[in-house]
Amino acid sequence: MTLELVYETHATTVDNEQGVATGWLPGLLSARGRAEAAELGERRRGTGLAAVYTSDLARAVETATIGLGGCGIPVHLDARLRECDYGDLNGCPRDAFGQRAAHIDVPFPGGQSYRDVVESTQSLLDDLHRDHDGERVLLVAHSANRWALRHLLDGIPLEDLVDAPFDWQPGWHWTLS
Repeated sequence: MTLELVYETHATTVDNEQGVATGWLPGLLSARGRAEAAELGERRRGTGLAAVYTSDLARAVETATIGLGGCGIPVHLDARLRECDYGDLNGCPRDAFGQRAAHIDVPFPGGQSYRDVVESTQSLLDDLHRDHDGERVLLVAHSANRWALRHLLDGIPLEDLVDAPFDWQPGWHWTLS
């Protein structure tokens, strides 16, 4: 059994541009983000995708819809691809967080921990591996999910991921067997 997994971070939001940590709030793509979502579609159309799975938060759904809507690839919304729930800090300035590593195992007040995101991501991977054997699947999600994937699939400790600078690239790829 093999699964080719392609991951893309949702496009830039108004909150990203303003330094706000959206968390479980919907978020809205900025003009730049809408252009990035269209570029994602150009990169991914015609690459043999069997399905797209996206976070059910509005900014990820909007990214997938702009990029791949109407091209015949099934798009599935899945809450297991949500950003970390920052609880009381959803919608706060990113500077209010301090070190994210403090929340690897300790939930944000009223929210969840990054380890919780890893568990949700693992659950999704288990289902994808079962349901999409031999296929290529695109995930559109958030930073916490990318950290979870890199932790689960590349063996990188969460402590090395959560406070590292974001180094955008046009997708991450894994083959699971």
